[in-house]
Amino acid sequence: MKAAPFAYHRPDTVADAVSMLGEFGDDAKILAGGQSLVPMLAMRLTHFENLIDISRVDELRNIEPRGDAVRIGAGTPHALVGMDDEVAESVPLLTLSTPHIGHFQIRTRGTLGGAIAHADPAAEYAAVALALDAEMEATSARGTRRIPAAEFFTGLWETALAADEILTAVSFPVWTGHCGFAVQEFARRHGDFAIAGATLAVELDGRDRVARCGIGLLGMGSTPERGTPAEQAVVGRPVTDITAEEVGRLAVSELHDVPADLQGSPAYRSKVGATMVARAWSQATTAALETREALNA
Repeated sequence: MKAAPFAYHRPDTVADAVSMLGEFGDDAKILAGGQSLVPMLAMRLTHFENLIDISRVDELRNIEPRGDAVRIGAGTPHALVGMDDEVAESVPLLTLSTPHIGHFQIRTRGTLGGAIAHADPAAEYAAVALALDAEMEATSARGTRRIPAAEFFTGLWETALAADEILTAVSFPVWTGHCGFAVQEFARRHGDFAIAGATLAVELDGRDRVARCGIGLLGMGSTPERGTPAEQAVVGRPVTDITAEEVGRLAVSELHDVPADLQGSPAYRSKVGATMVARAWSQATTAALETREALNA
């Protein structure tokens, strides 16, 4: 099957892309890396009269520290995010997540902004954005606004972006101190979408109590989800008093939209999700304790 006919546009700047999007309105769709959109077009699961290809807009391909955050341009490929030293140092959860995204061909072509704007519930970078309280930068002819990750994902493949807005960058907060990070997911085969998974960040204070915790869940709803009950339950407690099983159970305890499909029932997916959170908690807290020991040595 082939995609239905469409008009192809390739702007050179964000301003040009925004102008085109405003001109064509609902008949237009932004094309970034195309790793999700092109297959959907080819299978005629969706159709747009105009595709606006922003893959060669240079101003969207950058990684730069900005105070207590790292701003990553939406057009930056997964592969560049995964190999960047600044990202590895400041936002290691992105580095850990990158190898789980499809195969290396997809990581070479696909972009961070494209993956997040696509809002797939099993998307790794979307779960990282939720766990770290990232901010999305949306640009239109009206200007630029910031959208917290907690408000960005609104439904299956739906976001808070207005029809005339382009996701131009994502700012990820830098966690400092005694921190640990981990990504765990379960898929039938490497490169498949995760049946369930977790991205987890934890910070310990000087007495090994949990100062803060962020848990992003993959494949556990119609949108990327957050393990809020577990996050709230562990803050302020000694890390040695918290079991991984407790964290996993609490992380999925208030999910009411766990999907059922050929991969498994909601009960199965919830059980797998809890296990992935538990494993991520063990790995992240171990790393945080090792960081504390290294800093105090």
